[in-house]
Amino acid sequence: MKLVRYGERGREKPGLVHSDGSIRDISAIIPDLAGEHLSTTSLKRVADAARSDLPKVSGSPRLGPCVGRPGNFIAVGLNYVDHAKETGMPIPAEPILFNKAPNCIVGPNDEIVLPRGSKKMDWEIELGIVIGKRATYINESEVADHVAGYCLANDVSEREYQLERGGNWMKGKSCPTFGPLGPWLVTPDDIGDVQNLDMWLDVNGERMQKGSTKTMIFDVKKIVSYISHFMTLDAGDVIITGTPPGVGAGKKPPHFLKEGDTIALWMDKLGEQKAKVVSWSKPN
Repeated sequence: MKLVRYGERGREKPGLVHSDGSIRDISAIIPDLAGEHLSTTSLKRVADAARSDLPKVSGSPRLGPCVGRPGNFIAVGLNYVDHAKETGMPIPAEPILFNKAPNCIVGPNDEIVLPRGSKKMDWEIELGIVIGKRATYINESEVADHVAGYCLANDVSEREYQLERGGNWMKGKSCPTFGPLGPWLVTPDDIGDVQNLDMWLDVNGERMQKGSTKTMIFDVKKIVSYISHFMTLDAGDVIITGTPPGVGAGKKPPHFLKEGDTIALWMDKLGEQKAKVVSWSKPN
């Protein structure tokens, strides 16, 4: 299934993408794509209801982030060999983890806001994992039972804040709008092999990143199991899994985002995002 959250900011409703491309309202089945409503039981109710005539949503509503109110928004750094090399950093022996603030999450096509005084805002296309069942100390063989689905993510980053201001990378990863998710939350049965998804990202129509999840250093099973040994993952938590080469900081010379730039990114099975960069003085 392809699941969405649609409507104005803060008042999104859950929906299902029908085979004809329309959005069908599923708010009578589950109140939101969030927390316990992402459990296997809840999603089975949605799948069963999809066989009936669900109410059709009129028009072309705004798409919100495909997951509501995650408690944790966790990222994996340097998870592609070529990306580690372009940053000049060593290839990690274990997954590098850091947090993004959950309230930086926005919809797939919402404006991305330059932080006040930002000089080095960058892009990173990533595969997102959405947890559907609490996970603590799970083995890799158990991961499938704990994943509700997958989504497209842009790990927007401010490199000066991340690398030149001391402390944790979180400083450069958590500014408002730095977590576009969606358009869809796609359940595993509609993905197939999650470790064989092609992806690309363009800035102003120029191809910047191109890659595949098959070149990840640590795969989905390893990542989810590994994180569960350091913290409890709850239903609705989001993990983003690293980016292939082609980020702005790795260009020669470096290439960073500015007001008016447009970003488009796509991943096989997970859809496309399109966003415009705006200045802090005029966020939407």
